[in-house]
Order: sequence, then C-alpha cells, then structure tokens
Amino acid sequence: MKPAPFDYHRPISLDEALDLLSNLENAKILAGGQSLIAMMNFRFVQPDHLVDLARIPELTGIEERDGVIRIGAMTRQRDLEFSDVIAQRLPLVKAGLAHVGHRQTRNRGTIGGSLSHADPSAELPMLALAQDATIEVRSTRGARRLPAREFLRGYLDVAIELDEIVTAVEFPCWRAGHGWGFHEFARRHGDFAIAGAAALLELGEDQTVERVSITLNGVDVTPVRLTSAEDVMRGRRLDAELICAAAAETRHLEPLEDAHAGAVYRRHLAKMLTQRALGDAAKAGALIASV
Repeated sequence: MKPAPFDYHRPISLDEALDLLSNLENAKILAGGQSLIAMMNFRFVQPDHLVDLARIPELTGIEERDGVIRIGAMTRQRDLEFSDVIAQRLPLVKAGLAHVGHRQTRNRGTIGGSLSHADPSAELPMLALAQDATIEVRSTRGARRLPAREFLRGYLDVAIELDEIVTAVEFPCWRAGHGWGFHEFARRHGDFAIAGAAALLELGEDQTVERVSITLNGVDVTPVRLTSAEDVMRGRRLDAELICAAAAETRHLEPLEDAHAGAVYRRHLAKMLTQRALGDAAKAGALIASV
C-alpha cells in the first residue's frame, strides 16, 4: 500500500518547525521515519501534514557538560553508535545501540524519533529509563523537561502535546569504572526484542552495592525498572548469590502475551537475561572475580 495524500513541510529552523506544528491540523513529525513511514504505508497513520526535521542543525550533536551527555533529538543512531563520547561515558547505551534494528535503519533513525515512538520492545526507550535520562520538549509556548519515567506513558504513547517537539535528551553519567551489562533475545538479530535486560552497577570499597539500575524491555507496554530487584541488591555485598536473588524478582512480573511469546516464556527470559546482564555488569567493572 501507499500512504494517503499529505502536504510535506521541511523547515530549516526550530522556530519554523514549532510555528508549523502550532498552526497545522493533523500534523506528524518526521524524525527519521523508520517507523512512521511504514505505518503511513499501511495507513495505520494518515496525517494531513508531515513536518520533516532533518534540516534543523540545532537538533543534532553530542555534548558533555558537568557529567551530563546532551544529545540533540535528531542525532542519528549510527552517529551515537560510533561516538567516542558515548563509548567512554555511556557504555551501556553503546552496547544497546548495536541491537537497534539493522545498520540501514540506524543510518536514518534518530534518538528523538525512537523515544517518541515508544515501542515497548525498542532499546532506546529502555536505555533512557535505565540511565534516568531527561527528555527536553519545546513548543511555541516554551520548553519542558520530563524524566524518562514520566515521558514514557504507555504503549506507543508519550507525555507530549501535539504541538511539541522533542529537542534533546540528557543522560547523567555514572561514575567512571561502573559496571554495565546488556542482554536481549530476539528471533533474529535486528528483530524487535521478545525481552531484554540492562544493568548498571556501582560498588563501594567493601564490594557492597551503592548504586544499581535494572531495566527490562519487551515485557510490558513500556520499559520496566525492576525496582524490587534494585532494593534487594542495594547495600549488600555483591556475589553470585545476590545476583540470582535479584534476578528472581522477575517472578512478580505480569508480562505481555502475543503471537511471539506467552507470559510464562517472557517471565523466564526476563529472569535469565537479568541474571546475565548483572553478571556482565559485575565483570565489566572487574567487580567480582566470578559470577
């Protein structure tokens, strides 16, 4: 199928794009188009206006300032994948990016587009939640800053208004030498995840867990922070037994069921992948000798 007729707009500044969105009826933003164009071709989405953000330079770039990595919303996923700043300061994000679609989709897909689409199986929304990222959105009425946990509201649903544009994403960096791990299961590499797990760890000198983040994708309508598992680990000495105890907290999940997997299978995957991600997080920072 082909998309329904629409008018195409290609602004060259953020102000111009915001003005268009504030005045046009039934407008959609094109921020890479790796999901939107397919949905338009199947006529799941039928906008009257398409506003392409590709020529707005102020929406791209990677900048580090005061322990925070600020990424323009139109920065391509491929640029993030090969960024030295991302590799050094956000290694979990770099690991997750390798699982985002295929090289061709990462060449066109943007971080802001992926976050705004909010697919529960997607990697970037999960990574934003794992790293406690902040999403900046703008309209002609001004700017707002939303924590990822508030921005990701539901299935393909985010907390922005029709006249707002995601302009940047800010990732606070964890302490140098922190541990990280990312594991995902899909039927084929590049397919949407049936389930995935991301873990971050910081330890004190006595090998007790000072800070931990455990996040899952593919198991619910939004990415899930496994806070009960984080509570199990925090303040305790890290060892293989503690990792198993944290992973066992996935028993409380009530996962999605669909044509790809049942709830029982997804719960099992969540447990195994959480255990592996935490094990890798421990090893990445040379935190424990064996897990």
